[in-house]
Amino acid sequence: MYSYALLEPECYYLIREKENKNISLIQVKLVTDQCMYVVHFGKEITLRWQKKEDQISDIIELLDDEAAKQWKEVYYSEDAYYEGDDD
Repeated sequence: MYSYALLEPECYYLIREKENKNISLIQVKLVTDQCMYVVHFGKEITLRWQKKEDQISDIIELLDDEAAKQWKEVYYSEDAYYEGDDD
């Protein structure tokens, strides 16, 4: 088990918060003495405070700058939201 305290600000991470749950992408935006303000990316963006001691089942990967840039291009692209035919 890991904790949020291991994560660095402004970095993107692929994590699994709980064992056997889906992988999610997060970014730490702000760090205080006891907590971290974290952006959780999914179908919707969720911003929430996490205690540094909160557990993370697995820190899978720290995205490098190039991977983060590519992900942003896909996530924020209008095409990413359309799965149907262009009739």
